[in-house]
Order: sequence, then structure tokens, then C-alpha cells
Amino acid sequence: MGEGVIIAVDLGGTQTRAARLDQQLRIVERDSRPTVTTSAQTVVDGVVASVRAVWPQDGTPVLGIGLGSPGPLDPFTGVILSPPNLPMRGFPLGDVLKEALGVPVTIGNDANAAALGEYVRGAGRGTRNMIYMTVSTGVGGGFIVDGKLLAGARGLGGEPGILLMAVEPDDVRMFETLVSGPHITRMAREAIATGVESSLKNVADFNTKDVGEAARAGDTLALSVINRAATLLGVGIVNLLHLFDPERIVIGGGVTKLGSLLFDPMWAAIRQHVSTPAYLDGFQIVPAELGGDAGLIGAGILALADGGRGDVSAFVD
Repeated sequence: MGEGVIIAVDLGGTQTRAARLDQQLRIVERDSRPTVTTSAQTVVDGVVASVRAVWPQDGTPVLGIGLGSPGPLDPFTGVILSPPNLPMRGFPLGDVLKEALGVPVTIGNDANAAALGEYVRGAGRGTRNMIYMTVSTGVGGGFIVDGKLLAGARGLGGEPGILLMAVEPDDVRMFETLVSGPHITRMAREAIATGVESSLKNVADFNTKDVGEAARAGDTLALSVINRAATLLGVGIVNLLHLFDPERIVIGGGVTKLGSLLFDPMWAAIRQHVSTPAYLDGFQIVPAELGGDAGLIGAGILALADGGRGDVSAFVD
């Protein structure tokens, strides 16, 4: 690849962030602005403005733009399919941005971009098979298999949050609805509504952080709902172990701030339910390292490595 820079975009339902990266994936300049979701055009206008804010002013060529977007989307065509928080159903974002900016544009799932970032510059370094998961308001993720991003036949692969878990035959739920932050707070509120005693009764509009603080203070209800979510998180991870046999799972997101309250029962469930201890030989679960920069660095890789579907090990520092 010739001399030049890459522009990375992390498009979210509330914030649009762009960065100029050199070819070593170092962030040189940043821009951040609210995402205006009035229409698809206002979203596009915000992306274009953010990209132009970090565009090199000295004539250095821009080799390409990589953009991580909420899915579902088609990374092969750059079409946004049906995102829950953007007014862009069936929208050809890649083509529209290429026409507006005059350089190649590669679109990818935002969680996949974060997975690529953690793989090459963060907590996934040193592996060939890694799963990235973020557990917050939902569960997102990305899968690196033999040094390449798993996309699937339609670009829809690697979605741990929508794994189905059958509690009973007529009670089938998505994984993320059982382990996310909103689920933890909802379980606590429902229990309190039935008369279960808890210090959380005195906290208006409490959130997952409040539940964690109550649990650390010994609140029985708070401990119970966190333990349940953590146990189910461990069961979901066992499914991923059986399917992909990764060396490492990199995990981030707000729910992980619960610390040992989450990780201790999670690991207990993993050890209890894994089919053979061989899956755990050398296996690690580690915290994500890059924070918000994972998505930007990963978006840069989308532009440099065929949407991350090429072998991205060459970018590992």
C-alpha cells in the first residue's frame, strides 16, 4: 500500500466519532459529535462532517475509510439493513459515502470492528482464535478464527448476543436479554415489586451500578440477581467454547465493572458446565484494553484488510 492515511469512523446511535490513522494504526487526530438521527441524510451529513474534520490538510492522500456501524448490515455491499437505533433501513451507506468523499469506503459491524481493534492492538494479541464480547445494555461481539474475522455467508456471523437459550421449551430467550445491565436492574425491580426486601427500595431509578453497590454491601436481592445473570453468562460462554474453542475471550462493557461479583459465579458456571476440562487448557478470559479506541482502530483495519476478512495478524504489533 502506498503512502497515505486511513480515516476510521465509529458510527453510533448517539455519537459519531472519526479519527485519522497512520498505516501503523496510530490515531493522529480525532473528532466527535452527536449523531443526528432525524433521517438517513442527517446521519450521513454528520459522518461526512466528522470525516472532513480529520481529513489531512497537507495533501496527504487518504487511502480509504473504514466505518463501524450498528448492525445488522451487509459488509460485502455496505448496506445497512435494519439497525434498531438509526433511521437507515436498507440504506446503501458505503456507496453514498464513497460518492460524497471520493475514496473507497468499507463498512463493518461496530462490534466486529472493536474485536479487530482488540485483536491487533489490545487484549487479544498473541492469539489466533479469539472472541470479543461487550456486555452492557446488550451483548455484542466479534470472532477471530485463525487470524481472520468471521463474517459468515451474508456478513451476519459472530453475534453472541442473539444466541437463543431455552429455559423451558416455551420460554426461549436471547442471551443478551438474560445477562445485560437492563436485565439485572429489571430483575431487581420485579422482585421488589413482589415485596422482596432490599436496600434498593430507597434508590430512585436505580441502575446496574447501584445494584452492584448494594450487592457489595451485602444486599441479598442484589447478590441474587447478579449471581443469576453471571451464571447464565457463564453458560453462554460455554456454548461459545464448544462451538469455537478460542484461546481467549476479551470482554468489556459496563456490566464487567461489577468485577468479582460477576466473574466469580461466571467462572463457576463455566467449570461446571463445560463438557471437558480440555477446553479450559490455556483458555483465558481477560478485560478489554482499548476502551472506545477499539472501534476506531478496528474500523481502520476494515479499510486495510478487506473488511477484516483477510489475515489481520500482520497488523498485530
